[in-house]
Amino acid sequence: MPLLRRSLLAAPLLAPLAATAQQRPAAHPMPERGRRAWAAQIPQIRIGILGGENEADRMGRYGAYGRLIEETFGVPVRLFQASDYSGVVQAFAGRHIEMASMSPAAYAAAWVESNGNVEPFLVTQEADGSTSYIAVMYVRADSGITSLDQMRGRSMAWADPNSASGFLIPRAALRQAGVNPDSFFGRTGFAGGHEQAIVAVLGRQFDAGVTWASGIGEESQGFTRGMLRATAEKGLLNMRDIRIIWRSGPIQNGPLVVRKDTPQAFKDDMLAFHLALPTAAPEIHRAVERGTVIGWVPTKHEDYELFVQMRREEAEQRRRRN
Repeated sequence: MPLLRRSLLAAPLLAPLAATAQQRPAAHPMPERGRRAWAAQIPQIRIGILGGENEADRMGRYGAYGRLIEETFGVPVRLFQASDYSGVVQAFAGRHIEMASMSPAAYAAAWVESNGNVEPFLVTQEADGSTSYIAVMYVRADSGITSLDQMRGRSMAWADPNSASGFLIPRAALRQAGVNPDSFFGRTGFAGGHEQAIVAVLGRQFDAGVTWASGIGEESQGFTRGMLRATAEKGLLNMRDIRIIWRSGPIQNGPLVVRKDTPQAFKDDMLAFHLALPTAAPEIHRAVERGTVIGWVPTKHEDYELFVQMRREEAEQRRRRN
């Protein structure tokens, strides 16, 4: 049986993460402006921003978001920009940040590293009502590679070891298909982020890469949102120059996360602020979400248990290799 067909067996593994379509959430009022009592314990709100794109672009997307939080609660905001996912994970473990928007795998890593001192409270709801996205494997359009089978012995750019779409999910799908991802590819490496992996594939440093996409909308435009669309909008990628050769099953979107040991009043205010943001400041919301979505809906740790399991399996695989 060809590997591509066998790899579709990954769907049962991932299907429990897919959310059923939900109604568009009602508009929520933005919290009343003013300094809160919790500011005595949190004099500065430190927000982690995952790596994966260059610093200037991250600041461009999150700058107005941070300023609006400052204006709403009268508390300074510091945007903590890490060079990779592990920087935000370790910042949570060291209690150096209060909040972040995380990938599902990065959340799992932060939960493990902080001994459970992170709490997911909202998850992105896509334009079709789901709360899931997909991983995609892409190659150059002129590479001659048209299937996953043809990647045997070729080079693969992983995005980040704490990325679901850019590492954990593709590897889990290969293993479920009975293929060892450490021997299937001729060469692998971490590109330092999703955007960097795309650039590396276009520059012929690797034959393929993996990244995330909403999985809805026009593929030729990079879908409704995701790293392909974001990179195309920056002018770093023309979608005609790549070919998608594999898609995962649905993956639960990454959560908005708050440090569990922060005051409950702070958590309540952050929940209210983010529920209101899509309608109160749609351009800011679109910028931080990198595309078109409905908004956020509640989530919980149990929605990400599979990623904790995957992280532990990867750790076990590393121990066996060493």
